[in-house]
Amino acid sequence: MGQMEKRTKNAITTREDMCTPGRLSAFRYPITLCTSARQRSQSLHPTGRALLKIPCIFFYPLDFTFVCPTEIIAFSDRVHEFHAINADVVACSVDSQFTHLAWINTPRKQGGLGTMKIPLLSDLTHQIAKDYGVFLEDQGHTLRGLFIIDDKGVLRQITMNDLPVGRSVDETLRLVQAFQYTDKHGEVCPAGWKPGSDTIIPDPSGKLKYFDKRT
Repeated sequence: MGQMEKRTKNAITTREDMCTPGRLSAFRYPITLCTSARQRSQSLHPTGRALLKIPCIFFYPLDFTFVCPTEIIAFSDRVHEFHAINADVVACSVDSQFTHLAWINTPRKQGGLGTMKIPLLSDLTHQIAKDYGVFLEDQGHTLRGLFIIDDKGVLRQITMNDLPVGRSVDETLRLVQAFQYTDKHGEVCPAGWKPGSDTIIPDPSGKLKYFDKRT
């Protein structure tokens, strides 16, 4: 545990058919979701009944650690912003549902999560983490992987952090909004795009409308 958030050179477990942006995600497992003081088992899939919105699934190393609660709390406290754009957020680690519940029932001032507005997934078999290429075999936990899957079940984005650095809620929201925009309008989003900013028509002549404004 003391070494968990130091830089690692360990190999990552992957599969030949691991997720690639633009391809269908095979995220369908019987798992346990924990929210607040309750737990339930169900099949989780973006095109199934468990998640009806675009899911942002992020893996974190372990419960009762250091960077992890800051990420989970940040996403939980702002999940209403994801719901407003028809998106869900789910956190996943290799801990048991009982450890998740104990962490949720620990006050935030003591390093706990407190009341949660997002579910925590229990991946005790490590199968989900291995399928998504984030599992560190010799440490028994995951890297900080984040995956955005659209409402058709297609993986759109992967973010992979080494252990010491947490992820950005703002950037995750921006990416979901950008993919939604380009799906709806057929235009593409330039670097740093935010809602209301100019987009690019993806053809040789159409793109000039965007670039002419920047000369």
